[in-house]
Amino acid sequence: MQKINRLESFRCAFAGIWYTVRTQRNAQIHLIVTVIVSAIGLMVKLTFLEWAIIALTVGLVMVAETLNTAAEAAMDYASPEFHPEVKIVKDVAAGAVLIAAIISVIVGLLILGPPIWQYFT
Repeated sequence: MQKINRLESFRCAFAGIWYTVRTQRNAQIHLIVTVIVSAIGLMVKLTFLEWAIIALTVGLVMVAETLNTAAEAAMDYASPEFHPEVKIVKDVAAGAVLIAAIISVIVGLLILGPPIWQYFT
């Protein structure tokens, strides 16, 4: 196996992120929501701690989405035909993304909900 340098390993990692964003509709939706949440956060002047929590939550969702993409690609390669165990792997990986997304919505509502509510009342 060929050893790659650090710069090349970063290039490969960014290529994986770009592949996920370019090919996965849900990753694109997550990024759009991230931009909207960031705009709202700037509008309501989130604290440093609130930004840190939002950043961790966004990161959790994007990590789950990239791992889901990797699991799907690996399973498609390993078993191009339908197989019940492959379906389980894909479903569980998609479920992890859903859990992360639900958590992010809850966190977003807890942090952004009160200032948005104040803004409209």
